[in-house]
Amino acid sequence: MPSIVSVKNVRKSYDDGFEALKGVSLDIEEGEILALLGPNGAGKTTLISTICGITTPTSGSISVGGFDVSADYRAARNLIGLVPQEINLEPFEFVMNTVRFSRGLFGKARNDALIEDVLRDLSLYEKRNNRTVELSGGMKRRVLIAKALSHEPRVLFLDEPTAGVDVELRKDMWELVERLRQDGVTVILTTHYIEEAEAIADRIGVINNGEILLVEDKTALMARMGQKEMRIELTEAATKLPESLSDYNLVLSDDGASLVYSYDTKAQRTGITSLLKDLQAAGLGLRDVQTSQSSLEDIFVGLVKESS
Repeated sequence: MPSIVSVKNVRKSYDDGFEALKGVSLDIEEGEILALLGPNGAGKTTLISTICGITTPTSGSISVGGFDVSADYRAARNLIGLVPQEINLEPFEFVMNTVRFSRGLFGKARNDALIEDVLRDLSLYEKRNNRTVELSGGMKRRVLIAKALSHEPRVLFLDEPTAGVDVELRKDMWELVERLRQDGVTVILTTHYIEEAEAIADRIGVINNGEILLVEDKTALMARMGQKEMRIELTEAATKLPESLSDYNLVLSDDGASLVYSYDTKAQRTGITSLLKDLQAAGLGLRDVQTSQSSLEDIFVGLVKESS
């Protein structure tokens, strides 16, 4: 699919010498959901700000829908919806007016029917005549999302959209993002909730210390880097591993009650059959056997540790 956002060797440095982005290059495909993961201070928000034209890069180039964000700022920005981390709303304005005003800022003709549909999608319609000061924190965040969608953007940035909100809003967000993707909207999501990325993203990007560590299809990434483990519970605790099992990638638990065997599911042979035979030959009885696949969180933590 064609790239709707293209970032080429972008750097962002500040007067004190701090380099927030270090030659970042990234192509985001039209209609995809990209989850951008990284610890605090990794450069996620700075990268989003430069793409949206809020922050000026020190060097490099960025285009959205073929428009350069510096030379053709208005054309590029018209394609973008942004939901920032911070909740910053006019407290005494009505919800309907707040969202309607955002649409007007982009030069769009008044369309109350569309605004009402957006409010319904976000379970805000019943609150349309409330002042924003009267809303809960979760409802205020929904208003931010409504504002970002009011001008019908083709690219939507969600910067930690569910931070500090309830589980219900997170679930609603996932459903909304999927509907937007079906409508052809490209969604870029930054989050600390890795289960969100695992649940809804097509591709995963990992950033740390201002550098992109990888951008890869989620399923392929988990297949390539995910490790599978088999936990073997013993009928009787062992004090140490028998010498005959030393060739296997086995770890004995501290209490001696179980063994953990790590293996690669893509290998021609996993070694499980021979392991079970050798366990029996060594006189170790099996009470139970369980397998588990490493999660996206495990992969993310490992990547960040390697780059730090």
